[in-house]
This record gives sequence, structure tokens and C-alpha cells, in this order.
Amino acid sequence: MAETLRDILDAAARGDFPPADGATTVVPQPCERDAGVLAFTAHSVVFTDEDPRWVRETLRAVDCDALAATMNARFLTALMDRTGRLSDTVDVMTVGAPLPGRPPLALREIADPDHPRVVSSRRRRDDVRVWTVDGGVLVLGRGVAGRLEVAVEVAEDVRHRGLGRALALAARGLGGGEPVWAQVSAGNARSLRAFQAAGYRPVGSEVLLTARPDSARQRKTPVWPRE
Repeated sequence: MAETLRDILDAAARGDFPPADGATTVVPQPCERDAGVLAFTAHSVVFTDEDPRWVRETLRAVDCDALAATMNARFLTALMDRTGRLSDTVDVMTVGAPLPGRPPLALREIADPDHPRVVSSRRRRDDVRVWTVDGGVLVLGRGVAGRLEVAVEVAEDVRHRGLGRALALAARGLGGGEPVWAQVSAGNARSLRAFQAAGYRPVGSEVLLTARPDSARQRKTPVWPRE
């Protein structure tokens, strides 16, 4: 079994998943900012600096199927209470293999954007870069464990024309040879379809826990090594 969260994510991007043995792996947080839970097929990963014994005892106390315990609301609430953190939603983790060459879209990189999608990305990612195209925005940045993550936004008046799919596909050509990750809310069927059509594979689910803005646990910005 891989020892760090980045090892686990890199292996999953290659299609090498944790064993489907019903177990839960507890690993340290990759940085002060990020904690959370990943659920693969019959195997979960909790990344936290809390005592692993507390994690396992709390999971055993959850009255549900053991395979679903890490994503159960009772466990997630207990973890948030324990860490003083917040969570938005359960996301579907998807990953797209890198593509050679430049994307076909006429993307324009911008340096100081104030688009809400960009502002949100900068709270959760480092080294954020932003491109625009008529009717759309593409954001790349380093998120959990330094993985390369993409977010896209399409204007309402140009939806249903394939632009979301085109932006997601373009991101795979902007990653410098790295796989690109996208986390999509499970209820956002439109976005899920766009990313799947652009070649992103669902690999699991994820809950990211973020520090409260006014908390003493406010996280410092990590610096990720270049690979």
C-alpha cells in the first residue's frame, strides 16, 4: 500500500487502486490546509493529522455498512467537529490523462481575474492559472497533495453547445504531461457528463475539509515540489 496521499492519488491516476478489502487507510495531511476523506471501491483513505485510533474508533461506532462508514454523515460530522473544519459537498473524483500538443480552443491567459470561479479556486489551490474563451473560463491549480486540478465555468447563454466539454478537454493539454483531476458534485449531472465526454474517468468520491476562515487552525499556503 502506498505510504502518502500523493502516492495513492498518483497510483489511482494510473489505474492502480487500493485493494478492495473493505479497509480504511489513515495517512497524514499533505499540508496544513487540506484534510478529508477519499472513497475508492471497497477501500477508503482518511487524510488527517488527528489520531488514527480516534478515526478507527469513530468509524466502528457508525451504525451503517462498514464500506460506507467513511462517507456517512455521522462520521463526517464527527470529523468536522473534531478538527474544527467545514465541508461543502461530496464530490465525484475524476481524472484525465495528459494530452500532447496545444488545445484547439483559442484560449487567452489572464493574470488578475476576479471571476467567482477563480476566487473560489484560489482559496483551495496554489499556482492558479486562468484562461478565458468566449463564454467560458478554465482554471488550473495545485490542490490536494499538489495534484493538478481543473475547474471550468460556462456562461448560461452559451450552454448546451459543448463548450464545457471542450474546456475540460483543453485542460488535459495544458498540464505539462501530468494527469488532470476534476472534482464534481455528485448532483451536477451536466458537469459530470461534460468531463466524462472529455475523457475523465471517475475513480472515487471525495470530501474535502477546509479550515474555518476565523479559526486558529487557519492553514498556511503550501509550496509543492515540481516534478
